[in-house]
Amino acid sequence: MTRTFTRPRRLWRTALALLALTAGGLLGAAPAFAQSAGPHYLTAGELPPHPSSRWYAGPVTAGRPDPLPLCGGETLPSTASHRAFRTDVDARALQVVVVERDERRAADYAEVLRRSLARCAEHAAEDPDVTAERKSYGRLDVEEGAHVYGLHTVTRGGASDVSLWAVGRDGRTVTLVEWAQLGAFDSAPVKAFQRTTVTAVNKLY
Repeated sequence: MTRTFTRPRRLWRTALALLALTAGGLLGAAPAFAQSAGPHYLTAGELPPHPSSRWYAGPVTAGRPDPLPLCGGETLPSTASHRAFRTDVDARALQVVVVERDERRAADYAEVLRRSLARCAEHAAEDPDVTAERKSYGRLDVEEGAHVYGLHTVTRGGASDVSLWAVGRDGRTVTLVEWAQLGAFDSAPVKAFQRTTVTAVNKLY
């Protein structure tokens, strides 16, 4: 009797050991899979360089940013998530990500957001103390496309601010990117911001 069960028991113990190793391997692979899932956000080093300060990245935070961004903020759903950036001086930046249920809804929302950016100067000028001017820097060929705009506002008190805005889409995910600082259009790093926009869309997934 002993000889009859010795071999099966060894086989059973071997099978259990193999099963444990397999399970351990699958469990060990799970964090790597979760880590590779998107969407991924810009890092501080991927923003347009500032001549006198480094950039600091805040945490990725669920929900809409508070306060809402001047351009496109009214269109952002509660399901958005965002990351804010700052410098030691007058520059700041923001990335917002919205994941839709499917690509068609994402395409529709990206168009709504693009139109909102295109009308942002009109929206800003609704304040009687503000004059605003918009520039369009065209479409970028990245994933499903991105569009870049500029906004310059001057208040009656003399404050002059310039900002660059972009909306881009990868599949069912839409991202809004903002860069802003004191100044006018001639101080805006358009080329660097376009590169930042391409990076933002490319690294979503």
